[in-house]
Amino acid sequence: MKKQEQRVFTAEFRAGVAKRIVDGESVSKLHQELQIKRSVLYRWRDRYRKEGAAGLALPIGRPPGVPNPTIQKAGISQEEALRGQVAELERKIGQQTLQLDFFKRAFKRVKESRPSNGSTGATASTRKSGQ
Repeated sequence: MKKQEQRVFTAEFRAGVAKRIVDGESVSKLHQELQIKRSVLYRWRDRYRKEGAAGLALPIGRPPGVPNPTIQKAGISQEEALRGQVAELERKIGQQTLQLDFFKRAFKRVKESRPSNGSTGATASTRKSGQ
């Protein structure tokens, strides 16, 4: 698959598109017309509402070629940093797996403890609280 070239839009263009959205034009229509992701259009709209046209003139994110400061501060190579990120994500996956297993077992116990409904279409009876 060919990587799509990143397009750069002027602040005036972004402000014009955001103004069209604020004035009631459909984001879906603009997405189709301009071939710009909806998420980008919503981000422009939100910034325009919050900061006006001047907010869209500000650059977003780290400029190209500027290295990640957290890697530089730590004094580790990018490869080591990426290995650390992978290890952290694997730990999170393990934690989430444990949580899912816990909730599956808990749900199963709740389901088993509920009285069964003998006939179709009838409401299962439940005990009144305090009995």
